[in-house]
Amino acid sequence: MITKVKMPRLGENVNSVFIVELKCEPGQQINAGEILVSVETDKATVDVESPVAGKIVEFLVKIDEEVQPGVPYVIIETA
Repeated sequence: MITKVKMPRLGENVNSVFIVELKCEPGQQINAGEILVSVETDKATVDVESPVAGKIVEFLVKIDEEVQPGVPYVIIETA
């Protein structure tokens, strides 16, 4: 099954984040709770964890891209 993982809301007043680092690569197996990306808010850098286990199919974002909460940022193939 294909899962499009959406960017979570990382704070009450955080309306967007910037992608700082992609922590995985397409084709890589990951577990729920593993870090997928690091993002920067206006106050801090935060690691975003995967809500599911599976294989990374594709990142839908690039480094330095601005992403709003609720926007899909990675596709994961789950069992």
